Amino acid sequence: MSKYDKIKLKNQICFPLYALSREVIKLYKPILDKYNLTYTQYIAMLVIWEEEKIIFKELGKQLHLDSGTLTPVVNKLVAMGLVIKYRNKEDDRVVTVELTEAGRSLKEDMLDVPDQVSCAFKGDIEDVVMLKEYLDKLLNTIDK
Repeated sequence: MSKYDKIKLKNQICFPLYALSREVIKLYKPILDKYNLTYTQYIAMLVIWEEEKIIFKELGKQLHLDSGTLTPVVNKLVAMGLVIKYRNKEDDRVVTVELTEAGRSLKEDMLDVPDQVSCAFKGDIEDVVMLKEYLDKLLNTIDK
């Protein structure tokens, strides 16, 4: 065993996670294109659909995105009429993102997206479910 084994690509946990993430996002692209959404906009909408109204900072926390990345995503969703955003009257540093009627309507249209994506996996779907559970567990162990 060489001292350089630990820096070989095949020995990195980051690479298969990165590659799988890119491949999964590619599966979403043709589906989301029909709705004029990017993957990042889609995952933001998943949280907003669940919450209906959420503080911008909390949205970023749930998505593991910083405000510099999330701001243009939310601004585009506002421009598309799917959400509104506004500042808190008591504390103007607090921004709320809220679902619009158009956003609620889109939620109904998107119900089959997860099924369409899962159909693209050729292996055992139970492996995918177990991987998701394990990744959630690992994600919660990372120091932030």
